[in-house]
Amino acid sequence: MSRIPRIVILGAGYGGIVTAIRLQKELNYNEADVTLVNKHDYHYITTHLHMPAAGTDNPENARVSILKLIDEFKIDFVKSTVVQIRPQEKKVILEEGTLSYDYLVIGLGGEPETFGIPGLKEYAMNIRSINSVRFIREHIEYQFAKFKREPSRTDYLTFVVGGAGFTGIEFVGELADRIPELCKEFDIDPSLVNIYNIEAAPTALPGFDPELVEYAMNVLKNKGVTFKIATAIKECTPEGVVLATGEEIKSATIIWTGGIRGNHMLEEAGFETMRGRIKVDDTLRIPGHENIYVLGDCSIVMSPEGRPYPPTAQISMQQAEVCAHNLVAQIRNSELQKFEYKPKGTVASLGRGEAIGIVGSRKIKGGVAAVMKKVIDLRYLYIIGGIPLVLKKGRF
Repeated sequence: MSRIPRIVILGAGYGGIVTAIRLQKELNYNEADVTLVNKHDYHYITTHLHMPAAGTDNPENARVSILKLIDEFKIDFVKSTVVQIRPQEKKVILEEGTLSYDYLVIGLGGEPETFGIPGLKEYAMNIRSINSVRFIREHIEYQFAKFKREPSRTDYLTFVVGGAGFTGIEFVGELADRIPELCKEFDIDPSLVNIYNIEAAPTALPGFDPELVEYAMNVLKNKGVTFKIATAIKECTPEGVVLATGEEIKSATIIWTGGIRGNHMLEEAGFETMRGRIKVDDTLRIPGHENIYVLGDCSIVMSPEGRPYPPTAQISMQQAEVCAHNLVAQIRNSELQKFEYKPKGTVASLGRGEAIGIVGSRKIKGGVAAVMKKVIDLRYLYIIGGIPLVLKKGRF
């Protein structure tokens, strides 16, 4: 009797959790042993994290128990941290043991890209997890409390957000909404608060439609955000940031949203990487490793124009569907599917009741875009957890 193949999925982000959910639907009982490994017992919705970070939403709304999403008769869940991947031995080393695999799915998520800026790793905070956003929210509130005791320290009320990509723009929109509430709570004049959004590229939201970018910047400027575009952060210090122009901004709160690289364990495993990411083949496997799939922040997928697609939640979910299909196909010796990214549109929130987006060829902004953002969020909840999860976690 032949042995049941073992599939190990590393990470329960968008790619990992959707792969696991698809496998439990497509595989027959005893057709494969599937193990999902994640360091937390919950999946968190990364595209929601900017809200609890600013304090405009509860962190609980951004996380879902993994055991409520998977069928434990079909998927084994292991709560542990991955330490090392050993492709030659077909093993994964965890903090509490070792797993052997026949097929491996790597969806470990990325790490902040500092671009070698001195002090960034030490003094800046990142919107990367439930714990990190809890810390940021409490840190922001603490600055207001500290200012009441030391009213000369305007750096307590100066907030610097490095990076004006999607996360940076969405976060400053929420933060700008939160500031008036904090000023009222702590009895502070709102004119004393400064929010800076600093971007090295020539425009905010690089690559996005210029008309919508202009709209977004105007909305955020009206909310009190000061933009410094085409301006790089040269250094991050305990006192704030030094810009490439020589200007120094004194700030007790630096939030870095300026880029993500792949996971350090991929390079350590001996795979060829670019900024920690692996360029996968058209079936999402590592060239030369027909049993290893890579998804999300850890993968590079090239567009027909020869440029890498940005690693978004949308692309991770589409990768997961193809990955699950191909794992089943490999087990059943049937034909593998080629991955072809089909963009369904992009929407960026600008805070309460405001957003911008492109859906198909149509540009949307304001309240219409904000509603579309909610629809996209609800659709994802439905994909992973059906109607019960939509009713529990949906923001209507």
